Amino acid sequence: MLTAVGFASVYIARQDVISTASLTYAGFFFVLYLAAHLVARYTVPFADPYLLPIAGLLAAIGLTEIYRLQPDDAFKQGIWIVVAVALFALTLFLLRYDYRRLESYKYIFGLTAIALLLLPILPLIGLTVNGARLWVHFGALRFQPGELAKIALIIFLAGYMREKREVLAQGRLKDWGPLLVIWVLAMLVLLETRDLGGGLLYFGIFLAMLYVATSRMAYVAAGLGLFLVGAVGVWKVTPHVQERVTIWLHPWTASKVYCPLSGQLELRQNCQSFQLVKSLYSIGHGGYAGTGLGKGTVSTIGPDPHPLIPGATTDFIYSVLSQELGLVGAAALVLVYMIFVLRGMRTALLAQDGFSKLLAAGLTFGFALQTFIIVGGILRLIPLTGITLPFVSYGGSSVVANFVLLAGLLLVSNRANREALR
Repeated sequence: MLTAVGFASVYIARQDVISTASLTYAGFFFVLYLAAHLVARYTVPFADPYLLPIAGLLAAIGLTEIYRLQPDDAFKQGIWIVVAVALFALTLFLLRYDYRRLESYKYIFGLTAIALLLLPILPLIGLTVNGARLWVHFGALRFQPGELAKIALIIFLAGYMREKREVLAQGRLKDWGPLLVIWVLAMLVLLETRDLGGGLLYFGIFLAMLYVATSRMAYVAAGLGLFLVGAVGVWKVTPHVQERVTIWLHPWTASKVYCPLSGQLELRQNCQSFQLVKSLYSIGHGGYAGTGLGKGTVSTIGPDPHPLIPGATTDFIYSVLSQELGLVGAAALVLVYMIFVLRGMRTALLAQDGFSKLLAAGLTFGFALQTFIIVGGILRLIPLTGITLPFVSYGGSSVVANFVLLAGLLLVSNRANREALR
């Protein structure tokens, strides 16, 4: 982890010709991650030794690229990383003795998840960005409550499914009641916010944890069938989703079509699918070895340059990294995510009690599915959604939620490894 942060620090310093300010900035984050390491060693000494370094590596890569693209955003991201590491340390300190007491408050976590998902559709504080209501704001502060809702929902599902796993496997309807009520409410809220990526993420986590709890593949198959039916229904009634699917299937057109952005006839690649098409060109331009870190083409040249890839620091940061690092570097980045998921699932397998198994599996699968949704959307494997790349993309609520997720995995891993050594 320290090597990764040191790499980012040196790069940032070199970009400013080793100015005093940049060295101070880089040194501060080096100390910050060192403090996170020491807190983890004190509170969870038996935890998996690879999870925190991997998170540090991904965060360092993200901060480096954000600094290269938008230095002002890098400063804001740095502040959020400080907040995230503080909450990471606080979570470890508060739950280091027994995190399993969270199970006693599972219904509170379930209702909290619903409340967080409701916030963006409330008047005055809700914001619509790119056709989806995902954001809330309080003055200058903006964040996505859905990121924290994901963790709250996983805790609820882990607690409820641990308690009802045997009867859930038997399929008695009355025992599915509270689970289905909260889940249906969550889906209705997601439909109202028009968040296609969030709906896929939450439904995927639900099915994965249901399979872990019951070992019934039939439930997964039925859930996938219901999801396909629901997805078609949402596609037919929601113009925003229809546009996303059209962009996915037909990003290029040979003849001009109506452009809702300008109100005129345009080629689709110059209108709705401009961002996706430029992203694909960026990836192709990188080739096998890439153009070199910091040497990618991300904006036009001239007296009035404008970005070639809108949202390069958020939704499409993987495209920029693929151009600068090439196929080899982009694949290596995905491999880092796979190692994180592997260690997380190993933690779930080592856990001795049902709540810990379900919690670790849910947190890990949520992390994996979120990564797949954004990378798959950028590569046109699935329709593009507005989900962030964990630890790497610019976004305060995302980095905070992922560090809390990391703390949860370390807590489970610490207990599992400690019991295995007895």
